[in-house]
Amino acid sequence: MKVGKADKDGDFVEEKVWSPLELAEMKTGRRAGQIRRAKGFSGRKRVRVTDCTACYHVMSRVVNGEFLLGTIEKEALRRMMWRMARFSGVEILTYAIMDNHFHILLKVPEKKKWLQRFEGENGEEKLFEHLSLVYSKTFIGQLRREISEMRARDEEDYAQALLDRFKQRFCDLSLFVKELKERFSRWYNKQNSRRGTLWMDRFKSVLVEKGGALQTMAAYIDLNPVRAGIVEDPAMYQWSGYGEAVGGSKRARRGLCKVLGVPQDGWGTKAHAYYRRWLYGEGLVADEGGQDEPVEGGPSARNSPMGGKRKRRKGFTKEQMQAAVGDHFALPMLHLRKRVRSFSEGIALGSEDYVKGVAAKYREQFARQKERKVKPLKGLNAGTAGCRAGSIFVMRDSGG
Repeated sequence: MKVGKADKDGDFVEEKVWSPLELAEMKTGRRAGQIRRAKGFSGRKRVRVTDCTACYHVMSRVVNGEFLLGTIEKEALRRMMWRMARFSGVEILTYAIMDNHFHILLKVPEKKKWLQRFEGENGEEKLFEHLSLVYSKTFIGQLRREISEMRARDEEDYAQALLDRFKQRFCDLSLFVKELKERFSRWYNKQNSRRGTLWMDRFKSVLVEKGGALQTMAAYIDLNPVRAGIVEDPAMYQWSGYGEAVGGSKRARRGLCKVLGVPQDGWGTKAHAYYRRWLYGEGLVADEGGQDEPVEGGPSARNSPMGGKRKRRKGFTKEQMQAAVGDHFALPMLHLRKRVRSFSEGIALGSEDYVKGVAAKYREQFARQKERKVKPLKGLNAGTAGCRAGSIFVMRDSGG
């Protein structure tokens, strides 16, 4: 069936029918209000790091935990994520898009330093070029005309204020995730003829120190498809940072190289082999026997088909690990087959000094009378290469 309409002479004119993924990559085509923070939010407060580069683990879940993200939805979200990251000035280190939630490990650069690219003689032109990542030519053209009209009226301050509103959106964790979720929600609702919220609540984020904590968090994220029983090899899951890197994506490889602290061209020579051994070491099933685990959620778990229990999360057997990476695997810092609450519900993760520094800053920012407790992360294994037992600490929102 052809889609179209009659022109002024009554002749049928066929219109282009956009595919769902083409619609997902559509640019904003009209002048719209700027993204604003929601007012009156009373959820968990986050530590704001603006004076230096910082890494975060971000997680958000679909409303009611429903499995709404199929193949096309995951691909659309993946494309939006990369494009919005480039626009927002944040760097994706790794990620995993699952059936009802997503994880993103990203780096947010120092805003003041990052914005220097828009200063100087050609700075404004570079800004317009950057805005074209998500805005259409029509939008950019209208914005240029508005700026010119303001300057013709000798309203330079208003022109700069308008440009500054765009700059304020860069290198901002909250605005990046907020706009990504909003754009995907609009696309998803239009594709499925639905209305209302798509996401369960505001996203969760954990501040992560570079080094061992960052590597462990990356492995935790890339092992999600294995723990969920979707794939046996994390390289086979295409909607994850590791899966995309193995598939040949240079941007995904650059992200994991930064996690491992190796040169960006070191994926084939060092990073891939090391990270794969690390993944299999972290994903090793510590106890292949044992009982099923309780379903998270308390009384609501009664609706579980297992009567309040879930099957034990998947992992690698020693035989699988040896077949994949041989005997030279990285000793696990944590057995990440299980869900680690601190990885998604904590405030900060890293060395003791790092987390204590974050705790002091958290207390100062939000005028807390008591400093948050800093505790070693449970489950660490003594003897891990480059790690001693208890070398990763966490500050939880509950103080526990």
